[in-house]
Amino acid sequence: MTDAQWTPGRRAGDADEFLPVLDVIEPARQRRLTVLFRLLLLIPHFVVLFFLEIAAFFTVVFGWFAALVLGRLPEPVFRFLAGVLGYRTRVGASVMLLVDRYPPFALSPQTDYPVRIDVRPTQLNRPAVFFRLILVIPAAVLQSLATSGWFALAILWWLITLILGRMPRPLFEATAATLRYDMRLSAYLSMLSPAYPKGFFGEDALSVPEQQARSATCPLVMSTAGKALLVLFLVIGLIGGITTSVTGSSSDDTDYHMQA
Repeated sequence: MTDAQWTPGRRAGDADEFLPVLDVIEPARQRRLTVLFRLLLLIPHFVVLFFLEIAAFFTVVFGWFAALVLGRLPEPVFRFLAGVLGYRTRVGASVMLLVDRYPPFALSPQTDYPVRIDVRPTQLNRPAVFFRLILVIPAAVLQSLATSGWFALAILWWLITLILGRMPRPLFEATAATLRYDMRLSAYLSMLSPAYPKGFFGEDALSVPEQQARSATCPLVMSTAGKALLVLFLVIGLIGGITTSVTGSSSDDTDYHMQA
């Protein structure tokens, strides 16, 4: 992918398991006012996403049965789910302070917006479709830890971006990697891609041709500091999960003894 734009069909030479691509154009500066009120400004999108996610859920259920029969998603199903994935990713990028431009209210590909995805229809493996919810568990755990770790420290990232007027490059890399993995997980879970989510720590710099034009995340070649932040997200997410589990268990025990 050289133009980093969403493409509704396969291209010559694509592998059978094309990994969905996230391309984010890194802003040089961000307006502090939009950073300050970011969540308030995005409330209309949260409302739209609420209803889109409900529609997407039922579409995925239908698509699951269709994929078992056809070995692929029907074209209207693919286009709708790809549209929802793109919409969700654009809003997620704005929430996570990766971009400063307001997301458009559109399901269609937005080639002029600084957040773009590339998903391409292909044949699906029927056994993998049938056991999708089981197969996705390890990736879902990794995604959950990274995302919860990022949001546990979200106020810190917000303050840094607000004060500096930009997101430091290592933090940008780690945040983009977290969003990209979440996008790839969603694409796999909704059968938009047969490729299992990979590339959590970005691409190997040695595997990227020197002459290939690079954007901020396409390919996503991460620095050591960026990878260290990703590990921090995972650790914080794990600690949060353990703490919640222990607290919940203690609360249940206390309620049990009080009732006894």
